[in-house]
Amino acid sequence: MTIRHLKIFTVVADEGGMSKAAKKLYVSQPTVSQAIAELEKYYGVRLFERLSQKLYLTREGELMLSYSRHILDSFEQMEEAVYHAARKPSLRIGCSVSVGTCLINDILDEAKERIPECEINVLVENSADIEQAILNNEVDLGIVEGILKSRDLNITPVCEDELVIVCGKNHRLSPKGKITLDMLEGQDYISREIGSAERNQIEKIFEEKGIHLNRVFYSTNTEAIKNAVIRGRGIAVFSKMVIERECRDGEIVILPLEGVEATRKINLAIHKKKYVSDHIRILQDILRYLYGNG
Repeated sequence: MTIRHLKIFTVVADEGGMSKAAKKLYVSQPTVSQAIAELEKYYGVRLFERLSQKLYLTREGELMLSYSRHILDSFEQMEEAVYHAARKPSLRIGCSVSVGTCLINDILDEAKERIPECEINVLVENSADIEQAILNNEVDLGIVEGILKSRDLNITPVCEDELVIVCGKNHRLSPKGKITLDMLEGQDYISREIGSAERNQIEKIFEEKGIHLNRVFYSTNTEAIKNAVIRGRGIAVFSKMVIERECRDGEIVILPLEGVEATRKINLAIHKKKYVSDHIRILQDILRYLYGNG
């Protein structure tokens, strides 16, 4: 049973005869008769009764017609939607919070110039969530910092980022200049949520060195963490590029750590089985153009 069978059946029901249906569909009457016979054989029922040279739907035919109209309507809507999608391509980009805050708008501006016909949707979450979104085909690609665990991803470096310890301008550590890890022992700490690339990387250093922090504030929101730091709630770990404005304005102070550097790569991640469309290739070229890697 195919859509073609349902279309012929529905036209026969509407026209009340095989010959009229054949003329409307621009096919031969034997073709129409064969399609109806195949449907009846497939379901093991009679769909029409012939009375006084006219066809009437049986009870089973009435039932099939109610479903057939719905299926054909849904099929036509699907075809229209798919044809429309083909005429207006789209691209779903997932990016981590740092990328979404600092890089994505430059990328989108360049994409608008190069592929104006492409509808681009952006999802900003932590790196772990974007990795899962790629694996679930919820986004076409991801631009994220930190380590991605799945072996099903192709990873291409985009640029490097630096993680820094920061505090507010009135925090007691702000005048110290360079600090040591020991000076962080017992400090009030404002952190991202579990699964954040920042938290995973920098806290690993703390754990390795045996530094214990007093975690007083959790947030999934970068601005909430910034505001808490500015108000002196504690120290925090930030991507350096995320706090450029606040450092320039003197609201946040970077605390350089003696003997410790925490750099990480920002990567483009695409599922290994993902079809790489022309628009994805253009986006890859945009990243090379803007950041000089890959």
